[in-house]
Amino acid sequence: MTSTPIKIWPLAKIIAPETITWGERIMIDDFVFIGAQRKLIIGNYVHIATHSSITGGGECILADFCGLSSGVRIITGTDDFLGGGLTNPCIPSEFRAVRRGRVVIESHAIIGANTVVFPDIVIGEGVAVSAGSVVTKDLEPWGVYAGAPARRVKPRPMDAVLDAEQALYRRFGAPTPSYRLPER
Repeated sequence: MTSTPIKIWPLAKIIAPETITWGERIMIDDFVFIGAQRKLIIGNYVHIATHSSITGGGECILADFCGLSSGVRIITGTDDFLGGGLTNPCIPSEFRAVRRGRVVIESHAIIGANTVVFPDIVIGEGVAVSAGSVVTKDLEPWGVYAGAPARRVKPRPMDAVLDAEQALYRRFGAPTPSYRLPER
């Protein structure tokens, strides 16, 4: 592959694009909203579908071959509703209790439509999260998860997915790595 196309549809809204590290072969659909983050890394072959959002002012890593289906919410920061501070961004910061964190979605993970992912979560390699799930804790690699809160319901076939990745690389070549995943 000689080119590194990044397709951002015209009605997508990205705040502070200078905080983003871009991989290759990325598509961001119309009506996606990416709010200002401390850091956002988007790996290679990543698709973010319409009406999804990444918000909260924390950090987010979308590793290679990730997909966010329509309406996914990645929340990297939130008011602490149980804390005693006032809530909402109209309040001066000294009166609020905001928790910002990091969301890591590892390679080959697919997040189903209208799923919500909370701060300080690692979604493991090869995970598939069913539509409408709520992710409140780390998800172990190569599983299918569903529900609110999301629970593992069955394994996902690692060998078939990784074989397909290698076949793609043999045909088109491997892209340049754009990031390193943080240690767990």
